[in-house]
Amino acid sequence: MIIHPTAIISPKAQLERDVEVGAFSIIGENVKIEKGTKVGSRVFIDGYTSIGKNCQIFTGAVIGSSPQDLKYQKKKSYIKIGDSNTVREYTTINPGTNEGDTTRIGNNNFIMAYSHIAHNSTLEDEIILANCATLAGYVYLEKGCIIGGLVAIHQFCRVGRYAIVGGCSKITRDILPFSIADGHPAKPYGVNKVGLKRRDFSPETIKTLKKAFFYLLGAKLNTSQAIEKIKDNLPTLPEIEYLLNFISSSERSVAK
Repeated sequence: MIIHPTAIISPKAQLERDVEVGAFSIIGENVKIEKGTKVGSRVFIDGYTSIGKNCQIFTGAVIGSSPQDLKYQKKKSYIKIGDSNTVREYTTINPGTNEGDTTRIGNNNFIMAYSHIAHNSTLEDEIILANCATLAGYVYLEKGCIIGGLVAIHQFCRVGRYAIVGGCSKITRDILPFSIADGHPAKPYGVNKVGLKRRDFSPETIKTLKKAFFYLLGAKLNTSQAIEKIKDNLPTLPEIEYLLNFISSSERSVAK
């Protein structure tokens, strides 16, 4: 390990080999950090926080301080962060509110400066949060989605797989997977064609998704009618089944 002499690390904290901790950083007694992770200067990590392998945490990040929730009763709750995540300057990540609750971050995520991830939120893998992205409690971000800078996401909202949300948007309902969304409040404008091509989606799959989005957004159908059209007229690709399951399972309803 490479520990700067000004860092304050509880003797009870568990740091594996090859962990680096920069100047004036503070690490609490219930923190676990796996091998290869680099903690920058003036970082504060506390609470029941576990951080996986080969993460990079930059200056001023605060991970594990009490959730900003009036219901919080100082019970044991958790943050679990996976492998190969980048957490840029002054990002804040809070644990769950109630006893046993967890805020979860998967693998290979890029969380840019000044972002906030509130209590009980979940990020899957390969997600990008641009500068000052703000997640309220119980937000769920699915694999590969991109959240633009200064985006605010209302509690309990979901953003679907491989969606991209434009900067300064306000999200109050679930954002369809595979979509481009923007606005106040945000709504989808079509398929994220460029993003899907970069993810090696086939031309046939992208074409089928565009047809599905026409029924959902452009054909003057209500959601139930659009779903029936999709089922009757489009092949049953895994992406189409996932899209329909996302809509049917939405608790806040999907933005349209």
